Amino acid sequence: MLPRLLAQAPPRARIAVGVAVAVLGVLIVARPLTSLLLLGVYVGVSAIVSGLLELVTPPQRKPWWQRVLSVAWMLAGLVVLVFLGASLNLLPTVLAMLLLLGGIASLAEAAASPGRRLPVSSRVLAATWGGAQMAFGILSLTWPNVTVLVVAVVFGVRTLVFGLVQLVRGIVTLARRPDRGGRVRHPRPRRRWPADAGRYALAVLLVAVTVAGGFLNGWLQDGAPVVDAFYDPPARLPDGHGQVIRSDDYHGTLPPGARVLRMLYTTTDEFGAQVPASALVIVPDTDTWQPRPVVLWNHGTTGVARGCAPSLRDDTATRWAIPALNDALAHGWVVVAPDYAGQGAPGVFPYLIGEGEARSALDAVRAAARLPGVWLSDEVVVWGHSQGGHAALWASQIARRYTPDLHVLGTVALAPAAEPLSLARDLTSGYASVQLTVLTAWVLVPYSETYPDVQIADYVSPGTRAVVRELAQRCPSEPGLIVSVVAALGVSERQPLYIGDLTAGALGHRLAQNGVRGTWDSPLLIAWGDRDEVIPRSQQTALVRRLCAAGNDAQGISYPTMTHQRILQPGSPLLPKLVDWTAGLFAHRPEDGSHCPRD
Repeated sequence: MLPRLLAQAPPRARIAVGVAVAVLGVLIVARPLTSLLLLGVYVGVSAIVSGLLELVTPPQRKPWWQRVLSVAWMLAGLVVLVFLGASLNLLPTVLAMLLLLGGIASLAEAAASPGRRLPVSSRVLAATWGGAQMAFGILSLTWPNVTVLVVAVVFGVRTLVFGLVQLVRGIVTLARRPDRGGRVRHPRPRRRWPADAGRYALAVLLVAVTVAGGFLNGWLQDGAPVVDAFYDPPARLPDGHGQVIRSDDYHGTLPPGARVLRMLYTTTDEFGAQVPASALVIVPDTDTWQPRPVVLWNHGTTGVARGCAPSLRDDTATRWAIPALNDALAHGWVVVAPDYAGQGAPGVFPYLIGEGEARSALDAVRAAARLPGVWLSDEVVVWGHSQGGHAALWASQIARRYTPDLHVLGTVALAPAAEPLSLARDLTSGYASVQLTVLTAWVLVPYSETYPDVQIADYVSPGTRAVVRELAQRCPSEPGLIVSVVAALGVSERQPLYIGDLTAGALGHRLAQNGVRGTWDSPLLIAWGDRDEVIPRSQQTALVRRLCAAGNDAQGISYPTMTHQRILQPGSPLLPKLVDWTAGLFAHRPEDGSHCPRD
């Protein structure tokens, strides 16, 4: 291929090419993601040139498959160059295919006819290099983000080594040429064993790198959540919303004195289309002679992909995941904890999309009432934290029109993300951070899949959409998120990942549309920590003032030492207040006076 062309070139030309290619290799290795244009041009041009040279070389004893591989390399190079604007989307697949083709060629080289007089060490190295390329090609196809990070580096190292080899060979050839006096400078005779030892050492290194890549792939896959067949809905869903599709025992850690069921049920999305959803139902194991009141728990942000469903985790039904859970069970309350649509069950996750979140939550209570052995009252108190606080406020507001059979007595919103547009403005007004990069993807992808007027192309740089969509498929608890974040930050070093104003246009309009507004016919308790590092306390105080100005019975409580997560964990000073306030609602004990601040 290209080495054969350079073998016939003048030594000074080979030295120049070697230096240029080595520098290119250094750039690719040092910045595999911020040099995407360079990487795309190099891969495309080198593939075309390599394939063309192999194709036009005199065909002495050239097998047919070698010509096929040459054409395939040329076509792959053309694809990269023609669609260079979407290079990040195409490069993973193209690089994987080139690695597979290169692996086949190297294995064929190792198995070449003995008449070619190749040293054994050369055949071993060719076979090892072929196997390594094929292994990385397969891994690249299964983990696209690893392709961009790892395979780009592999190509960079390959380029660097190739350039250095050409540089050395050019210098050696130049040293052998006659000088002006016609005398030829003969280098010392080379011994064969150092070259053989070097080839064997490189083969061992390739094996070690390939094995390490396999272990990395296994670690990433093992760390990713697995959605089992329980969450796959039937082709035809039961008619109506809030209907049970199936139920089963939850296999995670159980709270003391309770049984936990997981269920798949029907709900409706933002526009009223029927979709499946999943939830946990936590029931005290004590006997009862009357229906049990319900606490509807809306969880905070866990990601937006199917695998991020809390019901898939082992610790979801514990007091560390659900505040005051043991106290709620001791009072005889049933806790219904929905995943929302699109988590667990397939579909679009309504992240900070109020109507979709609320319908998923309310239908979980309706479905839980239909489970065998679960006897529920129609009285519900809604709890939620962060994103779940947003969902809780929406659920209690639409309950009268969407689920008139449920009687919502009150709502507790802990550090709620009540104003998505204001939160987006606060986040984007600061410096670009990992948190902003991930959260933007988690908002933008579901919004673009829910609302036709929100287009990813309006807010994401060309060629980087694959990274944004990949971020939306990661959960905070899985190690693959690290790979996706590194890829996103690497790209954003040289070009912005997100373009334009994320709070303007169709996205800004939809974010504002999903803010918490209006009136509630039951009391509201809004609580937050003054040290909240996610949602500014100013947003919570503004929310309470706005709710009170609209005539709602809203009580705001701040806790000076609490952070975003600490406020709902065991030991938080909020928890006794949460339980007492909820118990008072179930006991129908009215509180005296309004809690709204006086001007």
